[in-house]
Amino acid sequence: MVTPRLRATPLPGIGVRYELHTNARDALSVVTHRDGGRTLNVHHDEDPDSCGVSLRLAAGEATALASVLVPDHDSPSLLHAGDFGLMAERIGVAGTSYWNGRALGETRLRTRTGASIVAVLRRSHAIPSPGPRFRLRGGDVLIVIGTRDGVDEAHTILERT
Repeated sequence: MVTPRLRATPLPGIGVRYELHTNARDALSVVTHRDGGRTLNVHHDEDPDSCGVSLRLAAGEATALASVLVPDHDSPSLLHAGDFGLMAERIGVAGTSYWNGRALGETRLRTRTGASIVAVLRRSHAIPSPGPRFRLRGGDVLIVIGTRDGVDEAHTILERT
C-alpha cells in the first residue's frame, strides 16, 4: 500500500485546495475557504473539473465531520484553540510569492494581524517557532494561529505575489 500524499494548492482570495489520490485512483479534494467553510469534491480522473460529487460544508459541519474522521482525545492537557475563539490554519508560500526568500520578520504578520506563525512545514520536517530572521521558501506551509479576522488578514499578506 502506498502512503497517501496530500497536495496543497493555494487559491488566492478563496483559501487552499488539498488533494488526495486514493489507491483506487479516485481523487478527493477539500477546499478550505477563508470563511471557515469547506467544499468536499470527488473526481474519478486527472481532471479536477470533472467532479462527480461536490458538497459545501459550513465551518461547524466540517468540524463535526473531522471529529468522526479523527476523533478528539479526551486528554485535559490538549488545547483546543476553538474553545478560546482562536483557529489554526495552514497557509502555503508559493514559489512565485513576494515572500519567497525573504525573512519572516519582514511580513510584520503578528504586528499587522495579531496572528502568529507557530511552525513552518518544509519538505519532510517541521520548524517550530521560527524567528524573525527565518527565511521563507516557496513550498513552505506556515501554521498560523489567531482569530478568524487575523488569520484572514494573514492569508492576504502571505498570498502576495
